[in-house]
Amino acid sequence: MSAGGFLLIVIAALLLFGPNKLPDLGRAVGRTFREFKEATRDIVEDQPEVKRADVAAVQVEAPKSDHRRLPE
Repeated sequence: MSAGGFLLIVIAALLLFGPNKLPDLGRAVGRTFREFKEATRDIVEDQPEVKRADVAAVQVEAPKSDHRRLPE
């Protein structure tokens, strides 16, 4: 983002919220981002990790097709 765009956003925020509300708004946005980051980290950590040995065991235990012929 260019410096001019950033300056335009800051001026618009000052006009909309006033200088007294901006620190509170900044804190709220920071808290929201921090909580979102923690939640996504928790979701990623909750997923079970598949180890290579587990994958190999699953491949070995795969059902084998039965090619026996029925009596005629």
